[in-house]
Amino acid sequence: MKVAASAHRETSPRRIGAFSAAALVAANMIGAGVFTTSGLVLDDLRRPELVLLAWAIAGLFAVCGALSYGALARLFPESGGEYHFLRVTVHPFAGFLAGWVSLVAGFTVPIAIVALTFGAYVGPVLGEATSGEWIGTAAIALAALMHGVALRFGLAIQNVAVAVKLLLIGGFIVLGAVRLPAFEPGEASSPDLPFDLGALAVAVVVISFSYSGWNAAVYIAGEIREPERNLRRALLLGTGVVTIVYLALNAVFLWSAPPARLAGEVDIGAVAALTLGGERLVLGVRGLVALALLTSISAMVMAGPRVYARMAEDGLFPLWFRGTRDVPTGAVLFQAALAIAIVWLSELRALLDYAGFTLGISAAATVIGLLLHRLRHGPHRVPIPGFPLVPGIFVLGTLGAVAFVIASKPREASLGLLTLAAGAPVYAAIRFWRRRHAPMG
Repeated sequence: MKVAASAHRETSPRRIGAFSAAALVAANMIGAGVFTTSGLVLDDLRRPELVLLAWAIAGLFAVCGALSYGALARLFPESGGEYHFLRVTVHPFAGFLAGWVSLVAGFTVPIAIVALTFGAYVGPVLGEATSGEWIGTAAIALAALMHGVALRFGLAIQNVAVAVKLLLIGGFIVLGAVRLPAFEPGEASSPDLPFDLGALAVAVVVISFSYSGWNAAVYIAGEIREPERNLRRALLLGTGVVTIVYLALNAVFLWSAPPARLAGEVDIGAVAALTLGGERLVLGVRGLVALALLTSISAMVMAGPRVYARMAEDGLFPLWFRGTRDVPTGAVLFQAALAIAIVWLSELRALLDYAGFTLGISAAATVIGLLLHRLRHGPHRVPIPGFPLVPGIFVLGTLGAVAFVIASKPREASLGLLTLAAGAPVYAAIRFWRRRHAPMG
């Protein structure tokens, strides 16, 4: 069962292949989180093996999510991501809330997080006089320029950068594995510390933000060639490769120095590099991190505006968000402006908790929509790989982790719930406007 595409999408050229879509997934995923989160999480869990376990659990959720979204993409191969999926499987209001979350927390906040981290890594190289906020602002503006002009130009640069990024990360993993120091017994870990299930659950939610780009290809589904086949391939290939990279890279980070040295470090990648190879390796890693963060910003600036452009086609956002058939220039510029504002107004740790919580709710709701669609139309028309285990693991695990955040991080959870609640009056106002006037322009 498939939903007919809009007239605009039916005439839009499908120019993106499976490799480019998988590269978009990898570019979106490998950004701020993998180079910053483990130090923050280690401050709570205190044991490197538990941090690595949290990364593995979050990776399992991401793979299950990719399989579930792949089933949705086969049924509804159009751009829009969660907005499009929930609109057709649950209700247009549910779709709007997902699109609203994408605008506020799904892309704007993650772009700001990556930009702030980029400033933190590049700032020391440029000198203390250079503000991290200004560096992050420049990075966002560069990505907006790259993807706001022409599709092929931005996509070609991004594909090359992602390939180089993966090669350099692989080289660092090999070098780090060879040079990992040998600690005295008890120095590398503290096995006598009590196991805190709640802290582990919160860690999984925070780490899940680092995996959040596993669904990036669905936002550009309307521009992918043979989407019924290539979308699923891109989701699984990108997510699988990045999960393996994350586990290997974090193993190097977490065992490069005693936990007390790494706990609470935002730039854990640089600290690990200093231990393993001195100042020269630190400079190399800072360059690698800068490249990874730039490609992550680039991928999100490319993907996010496709959601708002699709919502504009449906009369929910201003028509100028659509841009041209090639690039949604208006949405790109608006997304960039919002992200730059967040860069100057927020702090990194609070943004991580807020984004992880809010994105978890949106993704879980999307897979629940898939299950409802299967219930209505039957398993033959709505096949799901690994049913019921795969979607069940994703939904239960994601909602369980979200519940722990509500209990342990009430401020961030409240902000996430307020973000969702704020979408309701906006939707009502848009519906009222549409009844009284022509489509927004």
